[in-house]
Amino acid sequence: MDKSKFQLVKYFFRGLLLVVPLALTLYIIVLAIRWLDGLIGLDIPGLGLLTILAAITIFGYLGSTLLAQPIFNFFESIMVRLPLVRIIYTSLRDLVSAFVGDHKKFDQPVLVNLLKEGTVKRVGFVTQQDLEFLGIAGFVAVYFPHSYNFSGNLLLVPKDHITLLNISSTEVMKFVVSGGVSDIEVSKKAE
Repeated sequence: MDKSKFQLVKYFFRGLLLVVPLALTLYIIVLAIRWLDGLIGLDIPGLGLLTILAAITIFGYLGSTLLAQPIFNFFESIMVRLPLVRIIYTSLRDLVSAFVGDHKKFDQPVLVNLLKEGTVKRVGFVTQQDLEFLGIAGFVAVYFPHSYNFSGNLLLVPKDHITLLNISSTEVMKFVVSGGVSDIEVSKKAE
């Protein structure tokens, strides 16, 4: 192959690396904003997003006041009494609070030995330190997010099979979700 043709192909692939992530990110953001705008029903770009952000902030403020807390507690007590609704509501509530609540759960990244020899390891996040309530003392719950996906697996592993990582959980999550291709900024220590 002619060297100029090879250089042209090389430029094309470099262009793909630059354009595709940027274009897809912008496309996803535009789709999300359009979807949120569709919830409002007015043809003003960005109004749906602003309305939802304002509503969430107002609910957050109201939930922090002593006056509104009994009302929110009342509605929550109804949600946890309804059979199918309870499972959905409490699972979503716990998942959201694991990321943004006062009791964050994805803040302790670990390295887990999957084989006794230690030759195969997996990166995850400790979500429960003590599993005595399940009758398995000395074990911890470790969540392993999937790469390029918003799902994962939960494994119960012996404590001596894990090594705590002194790295920011955000950096570790980015590393796992990217399939290991993102670099971890080691200067960012555990949060």
